[in-house]
Amino acid sequence: MTIPIIILNYNTSADCRKCVSFLKQQEGVNTEIILVDNCSKKESLIALRVLAAEQGCTLIENKENRGYNAGNNIGLRYAAKKGYEYALIANPDMEFPQTDYLLCLVDKLLQDSSVVVVASDIVGLDGLHQNPMFRDGDWRGCFGWLTSLLKKKKADTYDFIDNYTESHYCSKVSGCCFLIRLNFVQSIGYLDENVFLYCEEAILSRQTEQKGFRMYYLADKQVVHAHVKNEKGDPVKRFKHWKRSRLYFIDTYSGDCWFGREIAKLSMRMYVGIFSIIMRIKKML
Repeated sequence: MTIPIIILNYNTSADCRKCVSFLKQQEGVNTEIILVDNCSKKESLIALRVLAAEQGCTLIENKENRGYNAGNNIGLRYAAKKGYEYALIANPDMEFPQTDYLLCLVDKLLQDSSVVVVASDIVGLDGLHQNPMFRDGDWRGCFGWLTSLLKKKKADTYDFIDNYTESHYCSKVSGCCFLIRLNFVQSIGYLDENVFLYCEEAILSRQTEQKGFRMYYLADKQVVHAHVKNEKGDPVKRFKHWKRSRLYFIDTYSGDCWFGREIAKLSMRMYVGIFSIIMRIKKML
């Protein structure tokens, strides 16, 4: 069995090289590594071409950056056209220390037809666990961010992370690394391209529910998310992207009544406004 692995590059060719080096060590399954360039700068694209030639990767060059889901859809459509059953989506800054990682994820999909998305434990460079995630609540809990400001932070994970110590069916997984059934992807019309960045996980979670399928979390498999926060660009700009995506999720996927949606959107605008001001103040200091 051959599993396509889709890595979306946007000016991260050095991360792609490291990620590919890990993936080349996977055992028990054959792989086709698909590098999708999301309209990177010239030097990053050239480096990616060199990497693809050296490592025998498939390179697809996107001439327009329409966001995370749209970029990954290019790789997913390529994989589906070739007749593959599953595909792994992985961010360029993922590291795979376990050589049986992909095999174990594939085995879960082979064993359980109710599961369309399977993911593993993910730990950041800060040691915090990033999977699995709680289901997004309804409008009644939309001001929870106010109380979270006063709560003591957990030492091992974030407040929105579910039990990471045991394998179980879960509601939502991180978008940075997961295995997905391609016939399910086709049934939902591929990943929703109406969001440029952020909230992809929440949307995929709802789409999975709506189709009557499930996600699964494997606690004994782990990858490292080796991203550096201060290298992700202007935080104010990222907050704006997140706000737009979150408002779209609330309107399209939340299932809340009109009143609930309006309250949730008000909360989101307040949250982003307050934190944008804080970010700008920190930038000036």
